[in-house]
Formats: sequence, structure tokens, C-alpha cells
Amino acid sequence: MNDQLLHQYRSFLKDTVRKHFDFSRTDQNRGVAPPPIEKPYSPQALKIDLSGRDSWKNIPAVNLLEAIKNRKSHRAFLKEPLKLEELSFLLWATQGIRQQIDQGHAYRTVPSAGCRHALETYLCVLRVEGLDPGIYRYLPLEHQLLFEFSEEGLAEKLVKAVFRQPYPGKAGVTFIWTAVPYRMEWRYGLAAHKVIALDAGHVGQNLYLASQAVGCGTCVIAAYDQEALDRLLRIDGQDEFVIYLAPVGKV
Repeated sequence: MNDQLLHQYRSFLKDTVRKHFDFSRTDQNRGVAPPPIEKPYSPQALKIDLSGRDSWKNIPAVNLLEAIKNRKSHRAFLKEPLKLEELSFLLWATQGIRQQIDQGHAYRTVPSAGCRHALETYLCVLRVEGLDPGIYRYLPLEHQLLFEFSEEGLAEKLVKAVFRQPYPGKAGVTFIWTAVPYRMEWRYGLAAHKVIALDAGHVGQNLYLASQAVGCGTCVIAAYDQEALDRLLRIDGQDEFVIYLAPVGKV
């Protein structure tokens, strides 16, 4: 692309974004109530309690300077399973709620544009003590895990959905973040999709840093078959779709 075309392309992007930042036409501006913080679930669904901040006695403190200096991607993992307490800590560090403000807003451990937090956290559990292999979803309000379903050949199907990258199939657990776009569109309209991507980056970095406290490593993945991964989680790919994932294992 020559300089003139590059300039035109960048101008087009800026003009497009500027036009979409018309907050006067958003549902928030119209007085529509915000969408809920988390997806609903059946009262009969199996939920697993997670340890809270007051009981994380075995999670060692990590020097922030050292954690940042040592941040790296890991693609090889030991066969040692994660403890449920360690998984609980990682979930809180990436999407935990510090304070609920109202039905549609909460302060969390990661920043989000407009406090909208459009992400849901799914887990592909392969080796976690106390959990059967399967797909789970994190409930940040309750700080619990919701069992979604089990799946035959889960590790192989996950690897296939990420274009045969092998390490998710060898991790103890893979975090899979989906976006529920309306949560962000409610406030930002079509400009929401830019800040949803930024939010995913915040979550990924917290996972990198927090993993060091529990002797784990991770490697975020953005190269995957969209339809295959949405289908694996049994989501519609429209009102909710996968945006990012990260296998986690002992190193």
C-alpha cells in the first residue's frame, strides 16, 4: 500500500469511528435499562462453589516488578493438575467483582470501557482437581462455576478449533472468553466493538501476571476457527461469540 492509499485508509477509519460515536442514539441515552451483568442460567443447574479472597491462604504473594519482568508465553505444560483454589484465584483475577453498583454495572479486577464488561468466561477443563472434564462458565456475581456440559473428545475438538495448535489440548484448563456485544452496544452503539477488543486484552494480561502466583503459565490465542469454537461452546455466534482464549497449565 503506497503512502497516499494508506493515508486515505486511515482517514476512512477515523471518519467511520467518529460517525459511530453518536451516543444520542444509544439505548442508554434512550433510557433503556442496562443488560444484566451475567448470562442467566437454570436454577436447577449444577454450580460449584469457589474459594474467596479470605481463604486463599495457599496463594503466595508475587512481586509485581518481578511478575512483569518475567511475563512470557508458555506453550508446554506439565501433566500436574491445577488445584480448584488456584483456578478460583485466576477467575477472580481476570473477571472477579469487587463491588456491584447496580443490576448492570460492577467494579471488577480489570478495567472495562464504561464499566460495561461485555465478556463471559468459559472454561474447557481437562485437569483440575475436584472437577470432571467438561465445559464450565464462571458466574462472577456468585463467584461460582456453572457446569455447562461434558463432551466426548473435548481436548481434540478444542485443538481442531484452534487450527491444530496443540497446547490447549495439553493444558489443565483453557479460558475461553466470549463477547456479549449488546452489553457494550447499550452504551456505545457500533463503536462498542473496538472497546470490547481492548477489554479482552486487559483480561489476558491479568491472567499472565496472576498465573505466576500459582506456578502456571499461559499463552493467549486469537487464531481460531470462529464457527467451530462458537459451536463447541454451543453459543449462537451472533448475540454471543468467542473473542479470545488462553490455555493454562503448570510449568
